[in-house]
Amino acid sequence: MAVHICDSALDWLTIYFLAGIGSTTICRLAGRYRTPAAIIAAPGNDPDMHPRLAGLLSDKKALAHSLNRADAQLETLYRNRISFTSLDDSIYPDQLRVLADAPPFLFYQGALASLQQPSVALVGSRSVSSYGAMVSGMLARRLASRSVVVVSGVALGVDGCAHRGAIKAGGVTAGVLGCGLDIYYPRSHADLYRQIIDNGVLLSEYPCGTRPDGFRFPARNRIISGLSRGVVVVEAALKSGSLITARLALDQGKEVFAVPGRIDSFRSEGTHRLIRQGAYLVQSVDDIFFELGLLPVAAAEKTGAGGGHFETDPAGMQVLNCLDVYPVDIDTLMRVSGLDGGRILDVLLQLELQGQIRQLPGQMYEKIVLE
Repeated sequence: MAVHICDSALDWLTIYFLAGIGSTTICRLAGRYRTPAAIIAAPGNDPDMHPRLAGLLSDKKALAHSLNRADAQLETLYRNRISFTSLDDSIYPDQLRVLADAPPFLFYQGALASLQQPSVALVGSRSVSSYGAMVSGMLARRLASRSVVVVSGVALGVDGCAHRGAIKAGGVTAGVLGCGLDIYYPRSHADLYRQIIDNGVLLSEYPCGTRPDGFRFPARNRIISGLSRGVVVVEAALKSGSLITARLALDQGKEVFAVPGRIDSFRSEGTHRLIRQGAYLVQSVDDIFFELGLLPVAAAEKTGAGGGHFETDPAGMQVLNCLDVYPVDIDTLMRVSGLDGGRILDVLLQLELQGQIRQLPGQMYEKIVLE
């Protein structure tokens, strides 16, 4: 895929690298002047500009230094096949263009045009439970199978499950980073980076070389919600960054959804608070489609987790009826199903090979919910 660098890239990057001018200031300037050339020319024409900012923009030595850094950044972009778009570029995402704090420019790899499809964000805890991982993947697969772009933040936990679920369904996913595109964070997601690029788009508002500092992640959350029609929070503690994404979505006029969880889990405290505050409760992907006015999921499209239909014998059905999305130990299964030890092991193996259940450490078993 060819690298796209918009005509104003050098001016935008020159402004960005001026000492003391960060993303927040650039967002404000972009909202007022729209083009970087107008920003650079502003000090002599705008009496309302803050004196310190006007001084920076008028400092020829500082501008020259920033220009050199901008040139080096452009070389890095071409070398790493990273594209650049900005507010004054026709391909900049329309969903972000309308935001009051729209990022003035974006670095990306992959198919930016894929964001023209309806998008839904899936976010949640980094320390995801087996239940949260299962729900995240299931919702992502069902959304992607209906041509909905799954947006998330490429973090550990729910984010990674969401991206992988969309890719597994052969759909499109968008990952928004809190660092430069040349930095794998977390490092274990290096392969996931490549998969997202091949099956959607990876983007960031930060230049190459920008480290994943903690303060950047709440800032990038406005892009996750901004790209999406709605935000689904799968698991979240009370101080989770996912709740920041939900708040930003509300500020942007987007719908917020929350998946209920166990009442004794700290990972459910944030989602349950959202539900009490009026977020839509998600029991299935149909709840999301209905509230967002997307096409409903036809019952005929529902398939097993392995993509096929399995004939299950009476003993298998007996065990399945004893299982839920929460793990159950083998002693409980024996007691509730009435099957002896030898028989239940055979049945569990059969169900696991069919992809209907999975075994967890400690001889615990859980049902894999059908898509």
